Amino acid sequence: MEAVIEKECSALGGLFQTIISDMKGSYPVWEDFINKAGKLQSQLRTTVVAAAAFLDAFQKVADMATNTREILIPSIALATV
Repeated sequence: MEAVIEKECSALGGLFQTIISDMKGSYPVWEDFINKAGKLQSQLRTTVVAAAAFLDAFQKVADMATNTREILIPSIALATV
């Protein structure tokens, strides 16, 4: 019974050592991934802000065009009478 427990503990210890070793080797990869993800988030935020500003400007142009049309239509109707 003790031999089985010792064998299982040894196997788990070896597995633990392997996992720790792999994690130590993969640290630079994870660090690079996290840095790139941060840069992507920053760029996406900038893109969203720029798109919102563009849409606000486009809305102002559309509002101006709508107001101009509302002013011109009655004037055209009066000119044809």
